[in-house]
Amino acid sequence: MEDNAYLSFDALQALARQTDAVTTDCACSAPTLDAWTSLPVSFPEQQLSELGTLVRDLYTEATFEEYHPQDTGLWSVEAPIAPRYYPCNRCTVWQCRTCGRVYLRYVEGGGYFVDPRIRRLRNRVLVDAPLSE
Repeated sequence: MEDNAYLSFDALQALARQTDAVTTDCACSAPTLDAWTSLPVSFPEQQLSELGTLVRDLYTEATFEEYHPQDTGLWSVEAPIAPRYYPCNRCTVWQCRTCGRVYLRYVEGGGYFVDPRIRRLRNRVLVDAPLSE
């Protein structure tokens, strides 16, 4: 896949299944990262390669609506990974060259800060939810 290529849900699901199958220890898996987390200082970013993006259109503002049908929250391990919803709709997709695990990454920004965030892609919480009207 080329950098910044939009990844379809099917492609993302295949990557999630691949990630779920990885059982080897790796420096990238030292922190759990099953929920959104500020990028740990110790995380080995140099091991990652960008696979693509979940940003559908660079010229259209994506929704800030979150998808939590089971009353989860953004920081919950059980929060769905719904590619059309925030923050997934602002993510790039990265793979560890050492073990093959795949991660979603985005940068949260405010008036005076930026916070790079990361979450491991897991099939169990991946949901192809349509945007609500």
